[in-house]
Amino acid sequence: MMVFKDQSSLTAPGIDELSTTMDRAMQIKTFLRTTKISLTLTLSAGLLSACATSQPAADTKETEGFTHCEAPRQQMCTREYVPVCGHVNTGIQCVTTPCPSQRHQTYGNACSACADEKVTGYEQGDCASYGK
Repeated sequence: MMVFKDQSSLTAPGIDELSTTMDRAMQIKTFLRTTKISLTLTLSAGLLSACATSQPAADTKETEGFTHCEAPRQQMCTREYVPVCGHVNTGIQCVTTPCPSQRHQTYGNACSACADEKVTGYEQGDCASYGK
């Protein structure tokens, strides 16, 4: 048990200092909590936007008018005729050039071209119009 000889330590100024210190501690705690939530939301948004960025396949040469086939691929397509020149991956891995790692094939439309798992992408028009 503590016995105070001097009762002045329990006066209002001592309690006021303690109250001010407690208020400051609560302000700091609230600030840290808010900062943590803000940082978490910022990082989450950054990660989600990075996932949303689509990049073309590394093995396909990027040219104007070329469209990459996206996943998931269609299982059924309509039968309208709007020909496209599909870039078909032959599965051949080469070390030197020339390399027949892809061939070109005319498909009836973009859907039917991309329904073929070996097609990496297509250009509008039949392959003959590109000299392929």
